[in-house]
Amino acid sequence: MVGVTVLLGVKDIVGVTVGVGVIVGVTVLLGVKDMVGVTVLVGVIVGVWVIFALSIFLGVVSAVNQNRWPDRLITIIVFVGFAIPGFWLALLLMYWTGVTHSWLPISGLHSAGYEKMSHIAQYVDLFKHLILPVSISSLGGLASISLYVRNGMLDILQQDFITTARAKGLPENKVIYGHALRNTLLPLITIIGLSIPGLIGGSVIGESIFAISGMGKLFFDAVLMRDFPVVMGILTIGSVLTLFGNLIADIGYAWADPRIRRGISN
Repeated sequence: MVGVTVLLGVKDIVGVTVGVGVIVGVTVLLGVKDMVGVTVLVGVIVGVWVIFALSIFLGVVSAVNQNRWPDRLITIIVFVGFAIPGFWLALLLMYWTGVTHSWLPISGLHSAGYEKMSHIAQYVDLFKHLILPVSISSLGGLASISLYVRNGMLDILQQDFITTARAKGLPENKVIYGHALRNTLLPLITIIGLSIPGLIGGSVIGESIFAISGMGKLFFDAVLMRDFPVVMGILTIGSVLTLFGNLIADIGYAWADPRIRRGISN
């Protein structure tokens, strides 16, 4: 019975992905495959790495300088960033950087004549188009995760093994980055794994405002037009991303915690 249920589930998934969507005009799988790359580029390759790299840096600096001016300044900045609505800030930055000063492009991922540019010019053009969408999508996550890193670091720095490491004469950078930060990363890895499935939902606003043809914008348009094959296809991709995120989290745990590696080898 279990095998029959699994086969029926696989059949339903295949039926959804090969169904013809109204918006894309072809099968859902063919219509979504190009947009998956756009969402992964903006959300995972750029957005997630920017969020976690900056969050770890700000959290560590804030924890090491607890109750001093760097800690207070970073706390104020992240709270303001967490409170500002993303869509409002996106419109404000689009008007200021794109309309008023013409510093950055405000829509799409490529400029006109992109195909005729040199390879270096194409990378520069793509980078300029990514600045605003990635900045807006990273704002909320940057605020919450940096506070999470700060609180985790403060808790770890009070542990006995940190006192022992300092008593042994280890350099402060080795204590902070080699011992304290590595233990702080363990719960953070779980957040990384769980944040990957949220890329679709989190990309809806950003891709709609900046006119980026990704899965988030397609999902929003499909809901408005009641294009159920496309909606179900994107939700299926979200389920796959959930499994992939859990796999990434497990691999990250094995990398960060030698006790888990020893358990796997045994």
